[in-house]
Amino acid sequence: MRNILIIQGHPDDSEAHFCHALADAYAAGAVLAGHSVERLELAAIDIRFLRSQKEQEGVTVGPDIAAAQARIAKADHVVLIFPLWLGGMPALVKAFLEQTLRPGFAYGSDGGPFKGAMLKGRSLRIVITMGMPAFFYRLVYGAHSLKAMKVGIFRFVGFRPIRASLIGNVESKDGRARQKWLERMKAAGAAAE
Repeated sequence: MRNILIIQGHPDDSEAHFCHALADAYAAGAVLAGHSVERLELAAIDIRFLRSQKEQEGVTVGPDIAAAQARIAKADHVVLIFPLWLGGMPALVKAFLEQTLRPGFAYGSDGGPFKGAMLKGRSLRIVITMGMPAFFYRLVYGAHSLKAMKVGIFRFVGFRPIRASLIGNVESKDGRARQKWLERMKAAGAAAE
């Protein structure tokens, strides 16, 4: 049994989106397999934007961010789900990562920038939905935002292995394609990967 944290990064909480259905499917598969699942909806918590390195290194985090850090620390496996906006993650997701993955929590605050990954022992699945076909994101965009996130954020703080699911054409009316993705997410949840 693994402790799984699903971070729902869709910034719009006024209605359900496909990101929410994917999170539900992943959670359902994980629970059926006997894993423990917690969920965190980024649109429902207070996330301030950092404006300086000094603020990141010295200002105490707010209660919502402290609670998120506690959930990340407890998790064996994290699932981050968000839509692709302007070729990358929404600003809310970036702000959340900047707030939570701070020195002293995610990596060593002394000894240089390449020492002290403090979140080792956790695996990660990144799920990105997009309007374009996923192959187009890989071919034309080079999946650069995903690569930067994997290397510059998550590997840096110790997550391994890191898996990714790129889900394209989410605006399509093809219910079969959506159902296949929901089934894949349920299977990934059952396997806790």
